[in-house]
Amino acid sequence: MVKLTGGLAMLAAIAFGAPMAAHAGDSLLINRVQQEQGMNLPTRGMTMAQVEKRYGAPQRKLQPRGGDSRKHPVINRWDYRSFIVYFEHDHVIHSVLNTPAGNNHDPATAQ
Repeated sequence: MVKLTGGLAMLAAIAFGAPMAAHAGDSLLINRVQQEQGMNLPTRGMTMAQVEKRYGAPQRKLQPRGGDSRKHPVINRWDYRSFIVYFEHDHVIHSVLNTPAGNNHDPATAQ
């Protein structure tokens, strides 16, 4: 008997037409990704200067994190009203919508 785990089990279920139940979290993530794709967010590779010129000054710029080794480059985070931009050194690596739950807070103030 062959034991399938993880990704193989999922692949087998898809290949053989087994119905897979979507979890509520999965549909929320799908909705969020679709919403982000429809928005005009900063794109990967833009510089900080380009982001600030196009979207204006952020509401706040968090203190840089990392930079202690080559494997941990400096990461900057800028918060705008409806989205957050993450930079590696001076270039955008990712932009995301602010969550409605409001859990995108400055980690330095976390209790």
